[in-house]
Amino acid sequence: MKLLIIGNKGQLGKDLTAKADLLCYEHVGVDLPDFDITDKKSIRKVMENYGPFDAAINAAAYTAVDDAEQNAKIAFAINQTGAANLASACTDYNLPLFHVSTDYVFDGKSMNPYRPCDPISPLGIYGQSKAAGEKAVRDVLPEHVIVRTSWLFGLYGNNFVKTMLALGKTHQTLKIVDDQAGCPTYAADLANVLLKAAYDVVQGNTRWGTYHYCNKTVLTWYAFARRIFTLAKAYTTLKVDSIFPILSKDYPQPAKRPQYSVLDCTSFCETFGVAQRSCDEALKEMLAALLG
Repeated sequence: MKLLIIGNKGQLGKDLTAKADLLCYEHVGVDLPDFDITDKKSIRKVMENYGPFDAAINAAAYTAVDDAEQNAKIAFAINQTGAANLASACTDYNLPLFHVSTDYVFDGKSMNPYRPCDPISPLGIYGQSKAAGEKAVRDVLPEHVIVRTSWLFGLYGNNFVKTMLALGKTHQTLKIVDDQAGCPTYAADLANVLLKAAYDVVQGNTRWGTYHYCNKTVLTWYAFARRIFTLAKAYTTLKVDSIFPILSKDYPQPAKRPQYSVLDCTSFCETFGVAQRSCDEALKEMLAALLG
């Protein structure tokens, strides 16, 4: 199996590359500045020069949630137009596309875990641009698997775990939002299941559509922070000794967040034969690799 990994320098892209290496999958990774999904010629150049491929995985995205409120044009160019360009190229080169999306396509007003078929209603520019990207992929390329995920953290790039570790070394007291609930997801776990799904599709398990995948533990940001500090103390010295829960209104941000964005992953797990790990398992693995 030969894969095209798009956005290989990002948080998820680096884990996709590392896991593909471990599995001995042939792959080509592309990212800025040499590869630009908003430029059709850039995409087709890679297809011609490095293909043929068996599948493409798109981990490239504009993910700066707050900055997107002031940079809508850029967010839509990458998350919508870029997705459409990739889908169009995949159509021309007869490739299935695995496209990563987000829980931010939902408004967070549900009382139950969101299923892939539930109506979407994004609250901000980031969610709107990702929802538009999903639609672009569906409209252009029938042979797609869209996987929405949530609260991504991992060894690479910037994420909540690394932010908390940095703050925990310099602050004795922290205040963390406690009225937003979701499922923190380890990028390495997401990479594993994406590669498993890609392999299944290449082998003929062509069950196209939209799915969800996240780690299975439901937490608030406050509860997640507490777990991070509790587990990290086995590996490093932290200054923080008091963490207080606050409401979203006490920590205003440019982009409104969904208050509840728990994802129902049943259909993805059953279709592709994968499981969800607990957040603690994944977090312990990350902290041991990062700090051990």
